[in-house]
Amino acid sequence: MAYRITADLAQREEEWIRGSSVGEKGRLSSSGGMSGPGGGMGGVGGDAASTTAGTARGTDGGPVGGLGAGTATVDDEEAREAVFHRLESLGYRVGLGVVERVSRQTPRPTTPLDCIKFLCKDLWTLLFRKQIDNLKTNHRGIYVLTDNTFKPLGRMSFDTKKYDAAMQAALVAQTGDVALGRDANSQARVQPFLYFPAGLIRGCLASLGIQATVTAESAALPGATFQIRTAGAKN
Repeated sequence: MAYRITADLAQREEEWIRGSSVGEKGRLSSSGGMSGPGGGMGGVGGDAASTTAGTARGTDGGPVGGLGAGTATVDDEEAREAVFHRLESLGYRVGLGVVERVSRQTPRPTTPLDCIKFLCKDLWTLLFRKQIDNLKTNHRGIYVLTDNTFKPLGRMSFDTKKYDAAMQAALVAQTGDVALGRDANSQARVQPFLYFPAGLIRGCLASLGIQATVTAESAALPGATFQIRTAGAKN
């Protein structure tokens, strides 16, 4: 589902950018056509005024276009954040349901540490066919889970093609994505696919009575690290 939603987002971005370009050309054409009636009403003076107005509009077209580009960037970021929030929310709902189903046959753990161990062993095995590889804690409410072969990232790879500086700048200007081009191997490309499992973990913990925030990252494929910060945790 994460792959499908990400693809849909990319398609929406492309359609929106194309629509913005067509709309901008249409506005510039209408501005040029509006100066005609002013010219007809004023005779020779009107023609001069019409020409001046047309020039002013043409000059103003630059800043208007720049403003549109800025708005497009903001809208693009908001759309991405909305999709990521949606993915995390879906994972949260799945996590709630998983624990409810498992707890019918297995007694629920009572302490926070037992809940984390239950997540790392029983739930992780149920969800990803293996236990977590490493668990660290500061015993103050912060836990770090490391999976060296995280299943959802097992088939993921990056384009290793090299790009020069000019092509890199063109790609960033066109897409707004700094993880393309020369930085195609950047782990930022993995991040969208970690929102769902992060929400899944948060939902499992919430169903066990632990309110927490979960952040996920990947330092090297196919590994993933999840940091769990429970309510009232101290560094």
